[in-house]
Amino acid sequence: MKTTREILEETKAALPFLTASRERKNAALLAVADRLEREQEEILRANRLDVEGAKDRYGEVMMDRLTLTPERIAAMAGGVREVAELPDPEGRVLRRVVRPNGLVIEKTSVPLGVVAIIYESRPNVTSDAAVLALKSGNAVILRGGREAFRSNAAIVAAIHHGLEDAGLPAALAGFIEDTSHASADELMQAVGYVDLLIPRGGAGLIRRCTENAKVPCIQTGTGICHIFVDETADQDKALSIIENAKASRPSVCNAEEVLLVHRSIAAEFLPKLCARLTRERQEKGLVPVELRLDPAAAAIIPGTPAGERDFDTEFLDYILAVAVVDDVDAAIRHIARHSTGHSEAILTGSEENASTFTRLVDASSVYVNASTRFTDGGEFGLGCEMGISTQKLHARGPMGLEELNSYKYIIRGSGQIR
Repeated sequence: MKTTREILEETKAALPFLTASRERKNAALLAVADRLEREQEEILRANRLDVEGAKDRYGEVMMDRLTLTPERIAAMAGGVREVAELPDPEGRVLRRVVRPNGLVIEKTSVPLGVVAIIYESRPNVTSDAAVLALKSGNAVILRGGREAFRSNAAIVAAIHHGLEDAGLPAALAGFIEDTSHASADELMQAVGYVDLLIPRGGAGLIRRCTENAKVPCIQTGTGICHIFVDETADQDKALSIIENAKASRPSVCNAEEVLLVHRSIAAEFLPKLCARLTRERQEKGLVPVELRLDPAAAAIIPGTPAGERDFDTEFLDYILAVAVVDDVDAAIRHIARHSTGHSEAILTGSEENASTFTRLVDASSVYVNASTRFTDGGEFGLGCEMGISTQKLHARGPMGLEELNSYKYIIRGSGQIR
């Protein structure tokens, strides 16, 4: 097994090969997509071993994050092809100024260099991260969790084969085989080798990276996502949106964790919500949603009394905290106290309330009359994503190709002196 330092050195040394033409980079991505499909059985075989090894340690929802299927591998390959079709950000002139003295100053998009990502559970992140980095002109260091090690290794093998098919070195996608805390710590300290570190996983991983990294680090992903139903909302549409946001895939960071309901409609709406998320889901053979209720909601419908931390918890499960609020201003104040800045939504028929909400809620993605589950690189037209940034510098929201480039100024003169 290669050491983390050896992999860092190999990846850094391979970086000059990404001066390849756009056509060659795209050919490499298409070769990677082909390899993912051709090596599907090897990937699924490795994934079955990971799933078998994790089944006694994880619940149903977290197992869903780990599990690959032929359909999910096809989606991974499709995402790679979508990225290949996207405009290449490298070398794009962002701004051009001609100064009175004749100097031509161009603000030009350039790759960051070596992008490292530490991630947990979800093997599809392996291909998403690699192809976004490569398309944008960066080399990538991949460090997944031990629970998905075999799956990640099989996906990386397919990526390496695709790169080699296109005549590029496999080292452009470095894979850390050591899944101990030591390798993560080494990436955090890899000054001179890593130009950007992206932690993608639970709150503990993200906090550890942002507190200890000596290399630039993006804070991603913990999603305490809220939906506020105001007094003018279409209640039938609201029920469908809430069920989708909470229950379509509760293990992901864009799933709804908190529901806020306007006091004037609570007595009418909450019984409908309770029936939709509990009894009706049980009748359909679906997992019911446990409702954690504040005192006002608990006076209207049955459920579990909300605990002290329930409005500050990313459940990643079939659990929804519910509170009753007086108006849109109270909803905005509640979100400001409890939000992680990921995705927030208002369901409303009032343009005034929608405008107030979108203007005052501070989050990477703010929705009007739509599910928070759309906060995703693929859904935003980015092909896929490196992660979802909940900070404001230098990237915010789903991180695609543009967020993996910085810029430099290129100045052309004809002998000017100052």
